[in-house]
Amino acid sequence: MTRRPKSVIRKVSLNQIRRSVASSSAIETGESSKLIEARLKARKRRFPDLLLAR
Repeated sequence: MTRRPKSVIRKVSLNQIRRSVASSSAIETGESSKLIEARLKARKRRFPDLLLAR
C-alpha cells in the first residue's frame, strides 16, 4: 500500500458531497438515490440558515 504525501490536499466539490449524502440516505431509506440527489439539487431547504461544511 502506498501512502500519499501529507502535502496533497483534495478539494471535495459540492456535487460530490450531494452524491455521497444521497447514496447513504438511499441505503438507509430504500429510496432511489437519483430522487434524493435531485431533491438536494433543487435547493428547497427545510433549514435555509444551515450550510454544508467545506
